[in-house]
Amino acid sequence: MEAASQAVAAVPAVPAAAPVAARRRSPAFWVPSLYFAMGTPMTAVTVMSAVMYKNLGLSNAEIALYTGSMYLPWVIKPLWSPVVEMFRTKRFFVLAMELVMTVTFAGGALALGLPHWLTGTIALFWLTGFASATQDIAADGVYISSMSHREQAAYVGIQGIFWNLGRIIATGLLVSLTGVLHGRMGLSWAQAWTLIMGALAVVMALSWMWHLRVLPTGGVAASAPEGLGDAVRTFKSAFTTFFAKKMIWRMIAVAYFYRFGEGLIDKIGPLFLLDRRALGGLELDNVQLGTINGTYGTIAFIVGALLGGLFSARKGLRATFFVLLLALNVPHLTYLYLSQARPESLAAIAAAVTIEKFGYGFGSVGHMLYMMQQMAPGPYKTAHYAFATGVMGLCMMSTGMVSGILQQAVGYQGFFVVVLAASVLPLVVAWNAPFPVDDEADAAA
Repeated sequence: MEAASQAVAAVPAVPAAAPVAARRRSPAFWVPSLYFAMGTPMTAVTVMSAVMYKNLGLSNAEIALYTGSMYLPWVIKPLWSPVVEMFRTKRFFVLAMELVMTVTFAGGALALGLPHWLTGTIALFWLTGFASATQDIAADGVYISSMSHREQAAYVGIQGIFWNLGRIIATGLLVSLTGVLHGRMGLSWAQAWTLIMGALAVVMALSWMWHLRVLPTGGVAASAPEGLGDAVRTFKSAFTTFFAKKMIWRMIAVAYFYRFGEGLIDKIGPLFLLDRRALGGLELDNVQLGTINGTYGTIAFIVGALLGGLFSARKGLRATFFVLLLALNVPHLTYLYLSQARPESLAAIAAAVTIEKFGYGFGSVGHMLYMMQQMAPGPYKTAHYAFATGVMGLCMMSTGMVSGILQQAVGYQGFFVVVLAASVLPLVVAWNAPFPVDDEADAAA
């Protein structure tokens, strides 16, 4: 970690003119790469790691518990989000965390060859998680501070596409590559995953190099503290103003339950596709799983996110919110179908997953815009958006941690029935979702 500290310390040495030049660039230069660099490490920690541990012999309950708990950094990131709001620039924090993650992924590659590989990889995934959560705070701050509501809606599809492109590459291309390395080239699972962890370190290093040139500063908060006392007051103010917002607890309920069913599928879905048919799974190999997620799933998600972004930008979030919510939750029927019918046709399995990915892309737009436009506005947009996404992370953590135990208790068929029932909760909560911030009034302000 000494090398990481030295690298992070070097970030402030960037010439002062660089951020000024970066501010003049179109968001098209930095929004795609920024959200790709956010989605890749988070997915590697919380989703891809589940496939790795499955290959290395852990049970579903162990996998769900270990990897589900790794959502914790994204849940508690509001505790230090005011620090990102108060000090330096948001660009500084993005660059610093990308360097830290370069080191932690490289460390994970080395840890897989050690006797206590499980303890080592879990510890390094946790470090990566805290760095990634901090990067999320700063990157979302750059996005929110640089755009109007109309621009946010116009780019939210692009934002979602590239965040999930990072997700799909991690769970698709890289997972598929492990299958090639293991099944066709004869490497052990540990050796195959060592190469993948090294590749993730390279991705984060390249992201740092690009963002060093193009990323806007995101600005320093207007209330940046001048001393310790001022910092404490600002920190307290960021929390109290969030919970003082009109109808905040109803908005928190919306943020938590929007992906409730998705949180259960998140861990178990890939394990179901990989598990043996004798255990109720579909017995795909890593190559097939990666191809379905990385090819058909990618195309479906991109189309869905683009259409969702255009739909919400044209008609406004208030008018489209419930439709977007339905688009995310109704496709959970596909996993119920797969668990009950258990088709042997790879085309049928791919079609079902593709439908689910399309709905996920289309519907996730509503979740992000709601947190961004209804929960974040105010004097601490970066911190308040972090609070909102922390609530989302709490949902993913709590559902993920229990999903493995639940699946082992009721089997795959019973589990996806429970998922469908749980997907009704978001519909109930969001039917009367509050919209206290008026788009036109906020834009004028």
